[in-house]
Amino acid sequence: MGQFTGLIIILLFFAFLLRVDFIFYIAYVCIGMYAWVRWRTPRQLEKLRVGRHYADNAFWGEEIPITVHIENQSRLPIPWLQLTESLATALRSGSDGLNRITSLTGRETAVYRYTIRGWQRGYYRIGPMRLATGDLFGFLPEVRGSVTAEYVTIYPRITPLTKLGLPSRLPFGTIGSRQRLFEDPARPMGVRDFRSGDSIRQINWKTSAHTRNLVVKTFEPAISLETAVLLDLHTATYTRQTRYSAGEWAIEVAASLAAHLTDRRQAVGLITNGIDPLHLLNHAAGAQFDVESGRLLTKRVQDLHVDNIHTLLAPAIPPGNGRTHLMKLLQRLARLEMDETIPLTQWAVPACSHLSWGVTLLVISARGDIATCQTLHRLVRSGFNPVLIAIEPDYNFGEVRERARRLGFLAFNIVDTKDLDPWRIPQQAKP
Repeated sequence: MGQFTGLIIILLFFAFLLRVDFIFYIAYVCIGMYAWVRWRTPRQLEKLRVGRHYADNAFWGEEIPITVHIENQSRLPIPWLQLTESLATALRSGSDGLNRITSLTGRETAVYRYTIRGWQRGYYRIGPMRLATGDLFGFLPEVRGSVTAEYVTIYPRITPLTKLGLPSRLPFGTIGSRQRLFEDPARPMGVRDFRSGDSIRQINWKTSAHTRNLVVKTFEPAISLETAVLLDLHTATYTRQTRYSAGEWAIEVAASLAAHLTDRRQAVGLITNGIDPLHLLNHAAGAQFDVESGRLLTKRVQDLHVDNIHTLLAPAIPPGNGRTHLMKLLQRLARLEMDETIPLTQWAVPACSHLSWGVTLLVISARGDIATCQTLHRLVRSGFNPVLIAIEPDYNFGEVRERARRLGFLAFNIVDTKDLDPWRIPQQAKP
């Protein structure tokens, strides 16, 4: 701006010295242009409206189209506008996001589209979008603004399990089993809050009207068909060299089982000793995102001074059925992270205390060592039906399977998708 001021002074000097009207005209035009730019440029973003439209949840590998609407609500044009929105590496689909330079006339609307694809489960940030504008002559510095960041959840990958060759005691094989018993409507037990997936016919309308909150009637079951997935994400449980990949595989197995049970119209819940970063934010100062990955970062549990570490664990999701309930489970699984929380041997039994008697527990952990098997045996003695699913390779897993049989539960070693193939073999349920 200093050079421009000097130019105006020189023009005025020669105009007064030579008495040339044309030089006066040029000087007045330059002064008028500067006055206009000085007034208009800081206000160019005030009446600019920018919004994103996209689905905030997606399955693994699914493309998400993002539409960006830009509207200039002012009658005055915007000579140039730069929009920059970077993306996490895991969301890029052949492009690095939105990076455009455009101009808008008065009342003009522009629409830009780009796509992202989630190749890794997680809770990702989109944006914030950086805006920059200015004048055409460079009289003033750029005016910068931003559009608030938004978020997208990428669900874990789901391996379809059409038919599982498991005994009829398990919920997978209850279709042909005489052990299948439901809640008995003739044995009312009380009421509870309405949850997604509950039948409208079970709503207690009188009590709901009195309490101004939807509640449903509960009944005493002879044998519960509910299933809870116990997901062990305690860091020290897993081998250091394969800790990350094993944890991701454990979450993928949990998501696959939950989706399969929902397809079979059976109730499924989730209990984990992992960390949900969104829940942890109540005990940490502010949300933090990794710039490269775009994923929400957790704060180490050891750095949080709390009296009861159980309050830091991801809240349990009680068993429920229906697609809405499944989406809730997948959202939680998408955000979970491993941490040094509570070992399975100390956490599993108290964590299941709120469950109904007879619930099937799909315990997903690293391996089936003696301590883990003894913990599952305590669950058997508490009236539950645990099933151990070990996800780390174990060449001596035959011994684990035999130990589990003696302690009253089943054990499986699911290392990768190939190990799921025998589960897909149709097997007639025995009475």
